[in-house]
Amino acid sequence: MQQRGVSKDEIEITINEGRIARDAKEGTIGKVYVFPNNAEWEGKYFEEKEVTVYYKHKDKKLILLTAKARYGRNFSKGGESK
Repeated sequence: MQQRGVSKDEIEITINEGRIARDAKEGTIGKVYVFPNNAEWEGKYFEEKEVTVYYKHKDKKLILLTAKARYGRNFSKGGESK
């Protein structure tokens, strides 16, 4: 997760408060959350970080499939949540 620039706290916030990621495949849940960043990532300054998390539920457990981050500004913050 850290190599992608996503912390455990950011994953939890994205799962709990993020909007639905419409590109998730059937049987997979995807959530998106935009965080203020105002910091450098790999030598470049970015105002925002969009975190997308894909996961499934199996036997009452959450199975994290992947987490990814995009860095930039003016990401869409609207849309359906939960």
